[in-house]
Amino acid sequence: MSDDRSLNSALRRNIDALRRRRAEEEAKAKFEERLASAITRFTGSLIFVYVHAAIYGFWIVANLGWIQVVRPWDPTFVILAMIASVEAIFLSTFILITQNRMASAADRRAELDLQVSLLAEAEITKLVELVSMIAERMDLSTAEQHEIEEMKQRVAPEAVLDAIEETELS
Repeated sequence: MSDDRSLNSALRRNIDALRRRRAEEEAKAKFEERLASAITRFTGSLIFVYVHAAIYGFWIVANLGWIQVVRPWDPTFVILAMIASVEAIFLSTFILITQNRMASAADRRAELDLQVSLLAEAEITKLVELVSMIAERMDLSTAEQHEIEEMKQRVAPEAVLDAIEETELS
């Protein structure tokens, strides 16, 4: 684990707040969502692979007649194929439920990120305005005055989105 002393107090507070929020969201999740997540975690593990390799391996070997003490019960492997198909249907459904939940959480985090970025942009614009005013009062000139004037203008998120959409359509 990393040394928490290398982080400033604001970062530690943010990390703790996000960790608490994630725990609260997990606690608020419906039973079905928690169950789907648990199944998805298990099916994404090597234990799941080992268990299936053992079960399907035994099934195949036994039904090929290679184990003398076990009489074949599915020599055409139709039952095995049916079980594997039904299992695949359910597993893919659990995975989709989990992915939908994860996508929803990612959307919320992206919205938070956007809001924080917009706030930071507004604060930086205000700082540029203030520093520019200080420079004017101190009779300091800058070589790139036109760039400073651009920086003082507030960004309209809608205009940025429109510009992005226009370039995507081109």
